[in-house]
Amino acid sequence: MPHSHDHDASDLHEGVGHTHDHDSAELESDGADLLDLDAQVLHGYWDAALDLATAALSERAARAERSPARVVDLGAVDVSELSLARIGDKARAAGTGDRVRTLVADLDAGWPDLGPVDLTWASMSLHHLADPTRSLSELRRMTRTGGLVAVAEFDEPLRFLPDDLGVGRPGFETRALDALSVVHAEAVPTLGAPWASILGDAGWTVTGQHDLVIDEPSPEHPLAGRYARGWFDRLSHGLADRLDAEDRLTLTTLLGDGPLSLLRRTDLHLRGVRTVTVAHT
Repeated sequence: MPHSHDHDASDLHEGVGHTHDHDSAELESDGADLLDLDAQVLHGYWDAALDLATAALSERAARAERSPARVVDLGAVDVSELSLARIGDKARAAGTGDRVRTLVADLDAGWPDLGPVDLTWASMSLHHLADPTRSLSELRRMTRTGGLVAVAEFDEPLRFLPDDLGVGRPGFETRALDALSVVHAEAVPTLGAPWASILGDAGWTVTGQHDLVIDEPSPEHPLAGRYARGWFDRLSHGLADRLDAEDRLTLTTLLGDGPLSLLRRTDLHLRGVRTVTVAHT
């Protein structure tokens, strides 16, 4: 899968721009850091999302009277060896290196033999596939009878900013996200797709769809400013030329170190919705 980022916040910026190899590697590293910040700042969302998946898996396992054998996290399947090496390092640091295996693969070219699978966790990654219906149908054939897939996706990126920033015209974030949506419509057309319907078309039986609301005032978490800065820094690599001069100046101010910068603001408010859809074979 091209740039498969499970537990993805950096995935909000996929398709924003094309860079040379050195810049691409740097952006990939920055994106991985952004994922770490997403996990820390939005830990409440992650707890709720993973609880939904594990509860469904436990229920199915109890019905089958056996313990689940294999869980596939699509964040551990990627074309990027750099991303996978980072995952391996984290698993070893957490003492779970012997239980985690990463795999270099492009899922658009077909699934490797991962079966038999009990649960697949696909967080903000399936919209990168060229034909998600075909890919999910292939995944279903590798999944045990009664096995599950949990898909976490979103309609639009998180919002961080108040309307009036004290610099530039009000509404900067809305204009930036409007520009991003144009890029996404071209690069990732299934972003915001009806995943319950897609799963049904692929032969899965949907058992639940849960909208998880994210509502995190930044003063509540000390890393929220860094998270917001990382988000807009990646945004700046591909969208700066799509903003007018005044909005480019606003972006520069936000990424700086002055009193109105993202690192120093006390009026940030992370808000949005991510949807978790659970289905079984």
